[in-house]
Amino acid sequence: MISRIEQRCIEKGMKMTEQRRVIARVLSDATDHPDVEEVYRRATEIDSGISIATVYRTVRLFEEADILERHDFGDGRARYEEMPEEHHDHLIDTQSGKVIEFHNEEIENLQREIARRLGYRLIGHRLELYGTPLKSEDESETN
Repeated sequence: MISRIEQRCIEKGMKMTEQRRVIARVLSDATDHPDVEEVYRRATEIDSGISIATVYRTVRLFEEADILERHDFGDGRARYEEMPEEHHDHLIDTQSGKVIEFHNEEIENLQREIARRLGYRLIGHRLELYGTPLKSEDESETN
C-alpha cells in the first residue's frame, strides 16, 4: 500500500527509491512530530540499510517539495510533520515534549484583525504555545 507522503511524491514527479518509500511510510505513520534521528530509528527498524545521511537528504527533499513542514519547538531539534491540508497551531508541553495540535477560530479571527488594524492582509502565520500541565492549585487560581 502506498503511503500518503509517497503518493504526494509521485504526484510531484519525484523518483521513489525503496529507501525513500520507507522514510515516506515512517513519516506518514507518525502521530507525533519526529526529528530526523527518530525518523532514522523508525526507518532502520524496517530497513537496516538506511543511513542517517539518507534520512537527512530525504527529509530535506520532502521539505523543499512542500510535502513536509519543519518546526522548531525550542528543543534544539528540527521536527517534522506532513504538510497539513488544513491549518492548525501547536501547544508544546515543555515538561514532556508532547506536541498538541489545535485549531481555534477565535485566535484565527483575532490574528486577522490585528493584521488589518496594522494595515496588512494576513497571508500566513504560525502559532506555537509553550506550557506545563496545570496542577490542581493552578486551576483554582484561574477560575
